[in-house]
Amino acid sequence: MGKLEGKVAVVTGAGRGIGRAVALLLAQEDAKVVVNDPGVGPDGVGHDEGPAEQVVAEIKEKGGTAVPNYDSVATMEGGESIVRTALDNFGRLDVLVNNAGILRDRMIFNMTEEEWDAVIAVHLKGHFACTRPASAIMREQRYGRIINFSSESGLWGNAGQANYGSAKAAIAGFTRVVARDLGRYGITCNAIAPRAWTRLTATIPQERPQAGGGGGGAARAAPAPDVDRLAQLQPEYVAPMVCYLATDDAWIINGQIFLVYGGTVALLQHPLPWRTAFKPGLWTFEELSEIVPHLLEGTRNPAPPPEELEIPGREKPEPQPAA
Repeated sequence: MGKLEGKVAVVTGAGRGIGRAVALLLAQEDAKVVVNDPGVGPDGVGHDEGPAEQVVAEIKEKGGTAVPNYDSVATMEGGESIVRTALDNFGRLDVLVNNAGILRDRMIFNMTEEEWDAVIAVHLKGHFACTRPASAIMREQRYGRIINFSSESGLWGNAGQANYGSAKAAIAGFTRVVARDLGRYGITCNAIAPRAWTRLTATIPQERPQAGGGGGGAARAAPAPDVDRLAQLQPEYVAPMVCYLATDDAWIINGQIFLVYGGTVALLQHPLPWRTAFKPGLWTFEELSEIVPHLLEGTRNPAPPPEELEIPGREKPEPQPAA
């Protein structure tokens, strides 16, 4: 008997990558699974029912139970239809994994409104569009597990991903709030910030530092990894933690964010005051100029300007005497 026998799960973006790995493991643990994927490209364009159907077929070949769904998470109608697929086929919904994602990377000064809106719609609105109807069902039955996908790109930033990073940071906040809204009803809401090598990661320019993933498996890219490192970044390494959070054993884990990759599961600390300066009254500019640099000791500018760029406020080098 699997750890999820009798449970019904929805996994969005489950046709490939992390979502596929999660759907397969959920089914292996005897959950009935709705495999959602509209089969779009990494940029969210197109439609192909094949990926969802292939995962469903793979689950059934191994003796599991699954049905496909091809709706987009980017609309409320799509989210409601995804949840209704679980109810129509299996009569209930116990687990929601919000994994679907796309990328439209661009430096902020070149990013278009459409590139911003498309990524925010799939990631951030997609989490809401599915969680809203799912939470109503789970509240009635006084039971549920919601697992969201944030990303390192949103939690500590990645160049060229203002849209994606903003959505993923917001999903971390969304997770904490939903956990407070639903905890009293026996529902938990947690998030994963994954690192995984998927087709989305492959679209990111390779000169960026450090690999990462989230919501379909993308985020901070790296130089092409060697074979051993690539093996550690397979989506299958993320799936067990997702499925554990879906079990009854995880009933007390709520509002948390975990960094997951390879053999690593790290609980991330919530943002908290680190260093504080206080005075009874308004600060002056002169006082802030003195105290703020001390607050920042040990930190770094993630993208300092080059030395040759003249920056107002930066001390200019002393002139050198002529030879």
